[in-house]
Amino acid sequence: MRRRSFIYAWLSSVIQLEFEEVRPLKEGPRGGVFLLRHKKTGRLLVFRRFSGSGEVYRKLLHYSCRNLPEVLETAEQEGKVLVLEEFIQGDTLDFLLKAAPLSPKATREIIIQLCQALWVLHSFGAVHRDIKPENVILREREAVLIDFDAARLHKPAHENDTVVLGTTGFAAPEQYGLSQSDARADIYSLGVLMNVMLTGEHPSRKLADGRLGRVVQRCTQVNPEKRYRSVIHLMEAI
Repeated sequence: MRRRSFIYAWLSSVIQLEFEEVRPLKEGPRGGVFLLRHKKTGRLLVFRRFSGSGEVYRKLLHYSCRNLPEVLETAEQEGKVLVLEEFIQGDTLDFLLKAAPLSPKATREIIIQLCQALWVLHSFGAVHRDIKPENVILREREAVLIDFDAARLHKPAHENDTVVLGTTGFAAPEQYGLSQSDARADIYSLGVLMNVMLTGEHPSRKLADGRLGRVVQRCTQVNPEKRYRSVIHLMEAI
């Protein structure tokens, strides 16, 4: 506990002394996300400050994937979390979808890359729990999954999630306290996202045509047991 307090104080000091704020990126009741510039090098980084658990960010310190931002440092103290991470230059998927739905080919390419990002998270027991267009950035042709503030590690001994988090419409039913969320909750959200990319609508209102529509149907089954067992099986299906 003392070591965590020391790291938290140290990181807070580094942020204040070595960086300047460029602009806020997102602010909400749990905290905020800010774009910072290093005073000496000019490098842009993302700084997150929120209330919750930083367990997934701590894990990501030791992983590297082109479809995930690099986590450079994180600290936690009494439920308050600080994170310094790579700034991903590009447009959000939400911004791109405002113009028009995507083609099946573009949709498959993006979903496969998101599956690769989730494969890393799921490999150490993490569940993202907030997959939506705002949390996907397109860096040229590369899709990057961001924002792990709602993410958690799967705990087999628990019957349900400790904290109910997620975005209405994209969150799996079990995220509302029905049972504990696991990797299949992210598969549900991917199915909704895939349908929105193809049609602009939630699958309950308008289901995508053809084979990808059938993939969406299986991803979004209410019973997790009826969904794809892993993102590897989902990648094979699309």
